[in-house]
Amino acid sequence: MKQGILYCVATPIGNLADMTERAKRILAEVDKIYAEDTRVTRGLLAHFGIQGSLASLHDYNEAGRVASIQAELEQGMQLALVSDAGTPLISDPGYKLVHALGSAGCKIVPVPGASALIAALSVAGLPTDRFVFEGFLPAKAVSRRKWLESLQEEPRTLVFYESSHRIAEMLADVATTLGEERQVVVLRELTKLFESIYRGSAGELVTQLSIDTNMSRGEFVVVVAGKVANEDQEQLSALRADSILAVLLEELPVKQAAAIAARLTGLPKNQLYKQALALS
Repeated sequence: MKQGILYCVATPIGNLADMTERAKRILAEVDKIYAEDTRVTRGLLAHFGIQGSLASLHDYNEAGRVASIQAELEQGMQLALVSDAGTPLISDPGYKLVHALGSAGCKIVPVPGASALIAALSVAGLPTDRFVFEGFLPAKAVSRRKWLESLQEEPRTLVFYESSHRIAEMLADVATTLGEERQVVVLRELTKLFESIYRGSAGELVTQLSIDTNMSRGEFVVVVAGKVANEDQEQLSALRADSILAVLLEELPVKQAAAIAARLTGLPKNQLYKQALALS
């Protein structure tokens, strides 16, 4: 009898052209497709002319489906697991199923493709050698702030998912808990028609979002720089001061430029005066 296989199939996060040929072939060939929302997946299959048997697998019925899916695999069935968009199990249902089937010795095969997490990191311009994926933060403000406070000392790049109705509050909480100067990249509607990327400090992006209403529409990935070590922070502050001084010195004398730069950066006025002299 043919060995049963569960394929974990990645689907597009927006642009349907990102669907891989392998994913289309497997979805067309399997005996059954387990989908987070069968209505969403039915539309995807229709777009590619695929007719498949669909069944739901979401947060509310996943635990109850494990035994029957394992039985189907033991009968030699070929199955696929998909989420509404992107790679299954990444902030989507499937962990309980895959964990149980893996523990039972069932064959599970990844079919890689689109992932909002990886797409965001590839263009954010923040360190990617080490990062932490935090998924969605708690919906309640108090819990969200406590969660962020627990990440204050985290040196790795942080990645979050967020919805349109909480993005403003989430960015405000990042500015409050991690600091207004913490560098943030907000990626909106990745791979879709109105894809947008916003870069700046947490404080700057909070202000920008309050002005630009379009910035709060759609689906978001928020990438936040990790905490910089003190010596690195000092180096970054000095570089930032150089940039500020270079602009100020175009219009102001050295002493006045140093005084204004000190107010903007919090660095000692004497240090900035020496930097300004060197630049001028």
